[in-house]
Amino acid sequence: MNQTDNRKEVLEFNKLQKRLRRNVGNAIIDYNMIEENDVVMACISGGKDSFAMLDILLNLKKAAPINFDVVAVNLDQKQPGFPEHILPEYFSSLNIPYYIVDKDTYSVVREKVEEGKTTCGLCSRLRRGTLYSFADKIGATKIALGHHLDDIVETMFLNMFHGSRLKAMPPKLRSDDGRNVVIRPLSYCREKDLIKYAEHKAFPIIPCNLCGSQENLQRQSIKAMLIDWDKKTPGRVDAIFKSIQNISPSQLADKNLFDFVNLPLDREGEKAEYAFTEATVSSTNIDESLFIDVTNV
Repeated sequence: MNQTDNRKEVLEFNKLQKRLRRNVGNAIIDYNMIEENDVVMACISGGKDSFAMLDILLNLKKAAPINFDVVAVNLDQKQPGFPEHILPEYFSSLNIPYYIVDKDTYSVVREKVEEGKTTCGLCSRLRRGTLYSFADKIGATKIALGHHLDDIVETMFLNMFHGSRLKAMPPKLRSDDGRNVVIRPLSYCREKDLIKYAEHKAFPIIPCNLCGSQENLQRQSIKAMLIDWDKKTPGRVDAIFKSIQNISPSQLADKNLFDFVNLPLDREGEKAEYAFTEATVSSTNIDESLFIDVTNV
C-alpha cells in the first residue's frame, strides 16, 4: 500500500469513528441513557457489536461532561471449545474492571430445544436473566447491550411477520421486574459501519457456535430482505427506524393504545374549521362554478 492509499484509509477510518461516536453520543443524550455516577455494565459476548460498544463507551467516558464507570461483563455459557482466555486477556489489556460469569446455559438449551430447532429464543432469555441478576450483585445502574439500528428494525419485522405484533427493541428499557434499566447505545449505528470498525480495530472476535450456522433462521431471512431493500433504495432502513420514533397511535388500529370506541366528535372545532374555510374562499377571486357539488355525487 502506497502512502496516498494509506492516508486515504486513515481519513476514511477517522470519519467512520467520528460518525459512530456521534451516533452513540446522540442516542445517549436523546434517551438519557447514562447519568451522573452511573455504573454501566457493558455486556460483552465476543461479537463485533459488543466489542465496538465497549470501545466507544470507554472513549466517550474520557470526554463526557459527567462521571460514570464502565464495567465489562461476559457470560461464559460453557459452549464446547469456547476460548476462555481471549476476553480476560483483552479486558486486562484495557485496564478496566471486568467479570466473567460462569453459567452453563449451553446444556440447558441443548436439553430443552429439539435438534434442528432455533435455540436463540431460549438462549437469549437465559442469558438475560443471568445478566440481570448479576447487575444487582455488582451495583450496576445500567445494563448496556450491543444491539444496533439494523437489529432493531429486523426485530420489528420479525414480530410483525411471525408474531402479529408491532414491536421492536427500544433504545432504553426498564426490565419487567422494574429493577434494571437496559440501554442500547448503538441504536443509531448501522451494522455495515460496525463491521468496518471491527475490522480496522482487529477485535478478538469469538463466533457464537451454540446454534451452528442456522442459515434458515427467520432473522436471516429478514436481514437479507432489508439488505436488498437498502441496495435498491439507499436510506430505506434508516427511514424505517425513524418511523419507529415517529408513531401516530390514532392512525393505527390498537384499541388499547387509542380509544377508538369512545371517540368523541368535536363539533365546535368543526364549526370553526368550516367558518375559516368559508372566509378563505370568499376572500379570494375563485370561480364557484369550478367546485363540485358533492351532495349530488
